Amino acid sequence: MLDRDTLPDDASPRRGVPQSFHAHILLLSGLLELTSLFPGLDEELVAAGGVRFDPGLDLCTYRYGRRWPPTQSGLDLISVTRPQLEALIRARLAEDPAVAIRDQVAVSGLAGSGGRVTGVVLDTGETFDAALVVDCTGRGSRSDRWLAALDLPAPEQEEIKIGVTYTTRCYRRSPGDLPGWQAALVLPEPPRERTMAVAIPVEGDRWLVGLGGWHMTDPPTDVEAFERWAKALPDPAVSDLISRAEPLSDVMLARFPSSRRRLFEKLDRLPAGYVALGDAICSFNPIYGQGMTCAAKEATALGAALDAHGREPTAAMARDYYTAAARVIATPWQFAVGGDFVYPETTGPRPRGIAARNWYSRQIALASQIDPQISRTFTSVQQLITPPSVLMKPRFAARVLRLARKRQRGAEPVT
Repeated sequence: MLDRDTLPDDASPRRGVPQSFHAHILLLSGLLELTSLFPGLDEELVAAGGVRFDPGLDLCTYRYGRRWPPTQSGLDLISVTRPQLEALIRARLAEDPAVAIRDQVAVSGLAGSGGRVTGVVLDTGETFDAALVVDCTGRGSRSDRWLAALDLPAPEQEEIKIGVTYTTRCYRRSPGDLPGWQAALVLPEPPRERTMAVAIPVEGDRWLVGLGGWHMTDPPTDVEAFERWAKALPDPAVSDLISRAEPLSDVMLARFPSSRRRLFEKLDRLPAGYVALGDAICSFNPIYGQGMTCAAKEATALGAALDAHGREPTAAMARDYYTAAARVIATPWQFAVGGDFVYPETTGPRPRGIAARNWYSRQIALASQIDPQISRTFTSVQQLITPPSVLMKPRFAARVLRLARKRQRGAEPVT
């Protein structure tokens, strides 16, 4: 494993992952995927200070003028920082005698010829031979240039410009900071509102509190503005938490101008010996918390494709992998792009039927606020556990539409 960054020995944020200071959500399907690859990882995360919580029962969620009532979903997430998750996985890999980890090493290109990648060229000029190169260099991947240098085609690209900006501050976590809940999420009602907030518990008895939104030109970059924005939210949970908790950091700013997807699965000609993975294929709007989960599922898809081809990294193997990776990406990309296009400022390829899907998604959310059954199903789909096709079943859809109308007339939650 080659990394241009200096890898820390502990769970510290690092320069090579600018978003590592900010809140990350590992969806339940991603946690299950990683635990299948690293048995016992879930228990290690908890032992390191990670916090288990049920997103239906323990997450204070506000949208459309109301908090969702607590409803046990039966799904347990584990909340940790991105650096803590990285540190534990890296430690597991370091224990494997077949894995060598080298940091402070930058790749400047691919080596190969005749439609096959045979390794990488380092910035020192050294060529590092490899039967298979897995490009995990993120949304800034230079794969287009690297492939072109070997006379190989680069994939088409979809880009959705969303202008997301978010800021984060760390606080000391004490009992009573968020009475009755373990985490909080305040979502905007688009297009009238565009600011969201999240407060999640992480290791070290800390809160990560983030404020962000779409097409923001003046995000809060100092403590006074951060607190002012929190007080302006339509629900007081996050602002009240901030007023009670001791701050432990400055305000950290991140910008995410666009979601980007590279369509490797549509290439007519794929090289043997090379695949891209994670943000190097698809970089999602981070507000939806889908990136780490998709990367984990893509890693499993790559393993399955290699197994199916006798561990031979052929072009046919790469095609099977990209086909499977496209299936992994399809649902979360649809969710994210749909959510982004509720704002008229969002630009890029607009999926067909997006207005109807967004309208129906709103009806599901409204119905979820008064019906535990719909809430549990919706949460399971959001966690990528249940396929979204269940949301379109006639009986489910009829129930959604009926209860959404009741919710709009002011109905209270079903008990």
